[in-house]
Amino acid sequence: MQKTALVVPCYNEERRLSAEPFMRALQDDPALTVVFVNDGSTDRTAAVLREICAGSPRLRQIDLAHNAGKAEAVRQGVLRALEMDVDQVGYWDADLATPLSELPALAAAIERPGVDLVLGSRVRLLGRSIERSRLRHYLGRLFATLASLVLRLPVYDTQCGAKLFRKTERLARVFAEPFLTRWIFDVEILARLAVQEGGPEALLGKVVEVPLSRWHDVAGSKLRPGAALLAGLELFRVAWWMRRTRPR
Repeated sequence: MQKTALVVPCYNEERRLSAEPFMRALQDDPALTVVFVNDGSTDRTAAVLREICAGSPRLRQIDLAHNAGKAEAVRQGVLRALEMDVDQVGYWDADLATPLSELPALAAAIERPGVDLVLGSRVRLLGRSIERSRLRHYLGRLFATLASLVLRLPVYDTQCGAKLFRKTERLARVFAEPFLTRWIFDVEILARLAVQEGGPEALLGKVVEVPLSRWHDVAGSKLRPGAALLAGLELFRVAWWMRRTRPR
């Protein structure tokens, strides 16, 4: 059985955190460990996480001294997870907009030969329950199209907060340095992998998307009205970085 460490970044999540879904996930997968990263929360998140983690040694907590943002919280959690005896490492949004019941589908995909990264993808298909506001859906489609052009990869959804990676030395190098971006670090991960592999075409077959069976918007999103503009500006930054660092 493949061992998985799942990183869950948390910032002021005291009202949305619950032990029940994580305990159920541990029961369903005896090889799963969850690493919560408290990103300098100013509410009772740290205390709530301590209560949750008291329920199992496979629930662990990291506390960052100051709010560093989701990108850095994920990076710190992944670096800690890479030190563990696991086969794969992932990260998952604390609001569980993607239910943990979707994890086995991603885990099955990462176990395929040659696959290094699995992206959960919010694709509205018959028989699947993807509930997203119309505005966020169309903004997401616009951003995904631009990200695909920048990365030169046919990726449908870079921003879904459900990712799973095979534990490799390449992955450690991707997370070794702080991200240049704050909002679109998911795109930057793909950009770093592409540069590391010598070009985006080298990622074909190594990176796969798995359409989710269920995903739903959760109240209390921390996205602000200006986030779309900032994401666009950061996308240009990733494009510039890729152009500057690509092999000659």
